[in-house]
Amino acid sequence: MPGEKILVVDDEPGMRSLLGKVLGKEGYFVTAFEKGGDALEAMASEDFDLAVLDIEMPGMNGIELLKKIKEKELSLNVVMITAYGSLQSAVEAMRLGAYDYLTKPFQVEEIKLVVEKALERERLVNENRALHKELEQQYRFTGIIGKSPRMEEVYDLVSRVAETNASVLIQGESGTGKELIARSIHYNSRRKGKPLVILNCAALAEGVLESELFGHEKGSFTGAIKQKAGRFELAHNGTIFLDEIGEIPVTTQLKLLRVLQEHEFERVGGEKTIKVDVRIIAATNKDLMAAVKDGRFREDLYYRLNVVAISLPPLRERREDIPELAHFFLARFSTETGKKLDGIDGPALDMLVRYDWPGNVRELENIIERAVVLEKGGSISPASLPLTLRGTSDTGDGLKVPEGAGSLTDMLEELEKQLIVKALGENGGSQTAAANALGLKRSTFRYKLEKYGLVSSDLEE
Repeated sequence: MPGEKILVVDDEPGMRSLLGKVLGKEGYFVTAFEKGGDALEAMASEDFDLAVLDIEMPGMNGIELLKKIKEKELSLNVVMITAYGSLQSAVEAMRLGAYDYLTKPFQVEEIKLVVEKALERERLVNENRALHKELEQQYRFTGIIGKSPRMEEVYDLVSRVAETNASVLIQGESGTGKELIARSIHYNSRRKGKPLVILNCAALAEGVLESELFGHEKGSFTGAIKQKAGRFELAHNGTIFLDEIGEIPVTTQLKLLRVLQEHEFERVGGEKTIKVDVRIIAATNKDLMAAVKDGRFREDLYYRLNVVAISLPPLRERREDIPELAHFFLARFSTETGKKLDGIDGPALDMLVRYDWPGNVRELENIIERAVVLEKGGSISPASLPLTLRGTSDTGDGLKVPEGAGSLTDMLEELEKQLIVKALGENGGSQTAAANALGLKRSTFRYKLEKYGLVSSDLEE
C-alpha cells in the first residue's frame, strides 16, 4: 500500500540507492542507513512498517540488528538480504523471526514481490490486533451501548462489583439488557475463565426447574433414566445467572437460599451433599419487594440476592442513547443482509427518538432489522418504519413546529407531513380513511405520500 514506511540498512551505497529507487517508485517512503546503530536510533523515534536488512555488515551485522529489534518488541516485519554463500545466516535469521530473505543477486521484481507480501502480512497482523482490542473493549461491557448519565452509572457499578464475589440483583423492564449486564460482570471478574451458566427461571415448571438447578439421581422420578448434573454443579468456580428470579416457587426458593448461605445442596432424589463455589447474579422485571410483602418471595432470599442492586433504565428514560443504538443495529443488520445503507434519515431518526419503546432495546433492535429488510432506498426512511412509530408524537395534538426551517413553505410542508403521519396512525394505516379524515382526494393523498417518502407496502389502500 503506497505511503508505508520502509527502513533499509545496508553498508553498500549502491544497494541503498537501488532499494530506495525501486521501492520509492512503488509509492513507499524509504529511509536508508549505512550502520545498524543509526537505524536503531531512528526506530526509537519513528515507526516503520518494514525493515530490509543486509546480513553482512561491519560493526553490527544484520543478525545482531534483528535481535535488537526483537528484544525491543518493535512491531514490524524484517526481510534479510544475504550473499549466496551465507545461506546459513539467512536460516538463522528466519529462526529469530525474520519474515523472509533474498539472496544476492536478485531481480527487481523479486524484491518488490517480497516487500509487498511482507507489508500485506503486517497489515493483517495490525488489523487482527486492532480487532482483538475492539473485542476486548466490547467484552468489557459485552455489547452494551450508551453514554447517557444513567448508563454511565450502570457502567460504574459493573466495574466496581465485577471484581468481588458479591451477589448481584439486576432489575429492569424486559428488553433493557439484563443478561448483557450479567455477562459484563462475569467477564470482568476473576471467574471469567470459568463457566457462565444461564437459566431462565420463568421458562420451566416447578419440578423441572428444581432438577435444572440442582440435578437429579437416576430413578428419582419418572423419566429420570440417568444421573444428571444441575446448573449449579456446571457453574462450579464460575457464575450462574438466574433470569426472572421472581418466578421461582417458594419451595425452590428455600433450597436456593441454602446454596447462597452454605454453598451446598443435594440433587433431586439424592443424599450426597455437593459443595460448590458459585457466584449468583439474578435478574427480574418484577417488583420483588412487593412480592416479599405479598408472601410470594422469601425476604431472607431477597436480601441474600440483593447485596448489590443494579437498576437498568428503560429506553424512554435515556433517549439520548437511541441514535447510537439505532446506528449500531443498522451496521450489524446491513452486514448480515448484504444491503448497503448509508444511515437513518432525519425524520426517521426523530420518530425513533420520540417513540416510548415499551419493548426497550430489544424492540428497537427488531424494528431496525425490519427496516433494513424493507428499505428500498439508500438510508432508512419513515416508509420502512412501522405505523406505530409513524404516529409517534410528543405533544398533545401530535404536531411539532419545525425548528430552524428556512421558510414558511418549508414549515408548512413539515406540518402537512406530520398531519398525514398522524392521520395514518389514527386510521390503522388506511390511506382511504386517512385521506377522508383530512378532506383530501385519494389521488391527492397518494401524491403527498410519495412526496414525503411515506409510501410503504404495509399501508392499506
